[in-house]
Amino acid sequence: MKKIFIVFVVALLFVACGENFLTEEPIMQQSTELSLATYKGLDNSVAGAYAPLVSVNWYGASFVLDAEMRSGNGYRDPDKNSGRYTVPYNFTYTSTATPALWGTAYYLISAVNNVIAQLDGKVGIDGVTQQDIDNIHAEALFLRALAHFDLVRTYAKQYTIDKTALGVPYVKVTDPAGKPSRDPVETVYNNIVEDLTTAENLMAPNYVRDEIADPKSTADKLAIQALLSRVYLYMGNWQKAADYATTVIKSGKFIMWEKDKYAAAFKEDVPGEGEVIFEVYGLKSNEYDGYWEGISRMTSPLTDAYSDCAASNDLISLYADDDIRGEMFLNNEEKAPTTFWTTKYAGKDKGTPDVSNTIVLRLSEMYLNRAEAITRGATISGVTAVSDLNTIRAKRGASELTSAGITDVMNERRLELAWEGHHWYDLARTGGSITRTHYSGAEQNQNIPADSKYWVLPINKRELDVNENLEPNPGY
Repeated sequence: MKKIFIVFVVALLFVACGENFLTEEPIMQQSTELSLATYKGLDNSVAGAYAPLVSVNWYGASFVLDAEMRSGNGYRDPDKNSGRYTVPYNFTYTSTATPALWGTAYYLISAVNNVIAQLDGKVGIDGVTQQDIDNIHAEALFLRALAHFDLVRTYAKQYTIDKTALGVPYVKVTDPAGKPSRDPVETVYNNIVEDLTTAENLMAPNYVRDEIADPKSTADKLAIQALLSRVYLYMGNWQKAADYATTVIKSGKFIMWEKDKYAAAFKEDVPGEGEVIFEVYGLKSNEYDGYWEGISRMTSPLTDAYSDCAASNDLISLYADDDIRGEMFLNNEEKAPTTFWTTKYAGKDKGTPDVSNTIVLRLSEMYLNRAEAITRGATISGVTAVSDLNTIRAKRGASELTSAGITDVMNERRLELAWEGHHWYDLARTGGSITRTHYSGAEQNQNIPADSKYWVLPINKRELDVNENLEPNPGY
């Protein structure tokens, strides 16, 4: 294996968990005292490695919100914001004003690399089987692949636009003294696929991590396969994107939310029978939870919330009258009567408003992935793009379509996956552009053409300063 090194310039420390942390809530903290010398220590370390996903730098807030605010789905109410999220909304990115995902994602990558490096020699000790080792190995590979995937589509050109462009360092072996250069986008994606297909082969079909409150907050085989569907879609490998989506759909493990269950599904503490394949579990006591800076407060019109990330009328106006998805918005009649915010992060139904889970993979996306892949040349016996779109639309109260081309598919993706962090990346990988009419920001960046530098965001100057082998993105 090629040895790759990296310097970590952020200090993100896990703190020790209580005695019953495995049984009471999902593990969102990892003790630095946990030993990697035993299977139990390795298992706990993998569980703890999910923790950074809930950071405000990632699925706990800005990875999703930044994408929505720059995609045309977001709006900043002039009278109901705190000054946060102005950079993505106004496109005033610089090397010192850019997403902080880099350090958080590589911290997670370091954690799982440390586990992978210590897996040998544990079989047969205290009843540990090879399958036990393979399962946590697969989880670690899933997390490593997901982290690199989010990094490369944020800080590099999309695979379908220029796969020869500079991507991000794909770190398989971590050394704190190392200074890796950026791998090409194609190399990054090939490594992502290798990690995910290896994880798919390693993990037991019915494996679910024990003793966690939310089983969907850790990876299983179907989560791995769902992520493969998305990755192949981003690569333009339409047949494999469709095939993996079909595998997940036909598993029988998930069902589409009914119209009258749709809004409540986003408030569940632990998903019941429904669409969630993989999500990030929200809990106020999580070490990484941002609370006031978290996704729920940033998308809330409540008086005591920051409320910086409202929804644009450009998005809301796309929904038909009977479409339940068009009702997933709420205003503040006193402070901002004409502005609306998404309710996908309105807080869990636990007696009083709480933080929300962030859904990363769900069944609707699999139908949308397959529909797009079919319109671009994939074939699945007995399935058409219009049938997949209508499977979704029928459950949302929207009128069914009689035909479906790529424009219909991309429009449905925007309607269904709004405020889940997809639309910006869909535009980026398809060479799209942004035109905003409901807009309150700086006029010079109101519209973003397809050739804008902003489709590739700058790497933080701090990272460039400590690693001279990192080449900056042009224009910053």
